[in-house]
Amino acid sequence: MKTLTSTLESRGLDKHWHLAGSEHEVFVTEIEFALFRAFAAFSRWMDDLALCSFDGEAGCNGIDFAVLNVIRMHDRPKALSDIARLLNRDDLSNMQYTLRKLIKAGLVDKVGGQSQKKGATYRVTERGAEATERYAHFRRELLIPMTESLAQGEQKMDEVAKVLRLLSGIYDQAACVAASHRE
Repeated sequence: MKTLTSTLESRGLDKHWHLAGSEHEVFVTEIEFALFRAFAAFSRWMDDLALCSFDGEAGCNGIDFAVLNVIRMHDRPKALSDIARLLNRDDLSNMQYTLRKLIKAGLVDKVGGQSQKKGATYRVTERGAEATERYAHFRRELLIPMTESLAQGEQKMDEVAKVLRLLSGIYDQAACVAASHRE
């Protein structure tokens, strides 16, 4: 069985460079570049879908809509810490900014708690529910047929999701180690 590196090198392509000195590093680098490309494509998709879902009048981008959809999950209010945990985010000041944008746009209400930090939870408003319904509709209409057309699509997507969850944990752990070695 030919490896990716041997196949590419037989075509005159050299995948070895400062990030990919060994065969294993070539594979890791290929995954990282696939993640960069997938993240960029996913971000464009989310931004465009957010514009379609709310006609751009709310000034919300795809990340804002990800937060909105998480808040709506199971139609229960969520605390900032829960939202951040579900999205694997640790930039709480940016999350608070997103929440302020969603509140200003009339998509989310703050429930309970006197401050952003203590006891406050957030729930979608009727307007937010309408926006997330449009979002879900466009997603079902545009994206789902494409994913359904994949041969063995559900099985492949399940395997990819498992690998991405594992990689998320590996990269989180590597970030912790790197942070502990900073000067």
